[in-house]
Amino acid sequence: MFIQTEATPNPATLKFLPGRDVLEGEPRDFRNPEAAAISPLAMGLFAISGVNGVFLGSDFISVTKDDTNWAHIKPAILGVIMDHFLSGKPVIMENTTGVAEEIYGGEEFFEAEDSETVEVIKELLSTRVRPAVAMDGGDIIFKGYKEGTVFLHMQGACSGCPSSTATLKNGIENLLRHFVPGVEAVQQV
Repeated sequence: MFIQTEATPNPATLKFLPGRDVLEGEPRDFRNPEAAAISPLAMGLFAISGVNGVFLGSDFISVTKDDTNWAHIKPAILGVIMDHFLSGKPVIMENTTGVAEEIYGGEEFFEAEDSETVEVIKELLSTRVRPAVAMDGGDIIFKGYKEGTVFLHMQGACSGCPSSTATLKNGIENLLRHFVPGVEAVQQV
């Protein structure tokens, strides 16, 4: 098994590409070992000293570290990923429905009269923003819309990335303001 690695805009995060599907459905972002209890892969990665974030995408794993040098922990990360996929264990344990809502903080918020605007926002995020953000090892989740402001949650490599504010303001905000009448600002939550 050959696992490729890619740098991300966040120097504390590396993207690992195992050359196979990692996760079906919505991506999962784990910020601590307790949240990772539903994923044998994420638990194995958190067992490595220096790992403080794991993001599972459709075909990649982003790992965020503390101030530990990548040269010290990258071989261990590669070993855990390889061992996991060779073991045949699931990436996410079964019977964990409902956990996603707990992880992602529950319901979206917006007024009923804004539902058409929200659908357009979600479509733009899904087709134009998420693929680009996934290339950098992260994801973006729509959280709400109120009085012209779109509230988004950045995950994976994008969470805590020095360039995430620029991505939100210069990229996503300009895109949404151009295509969606009424959108005035984008805010990270």
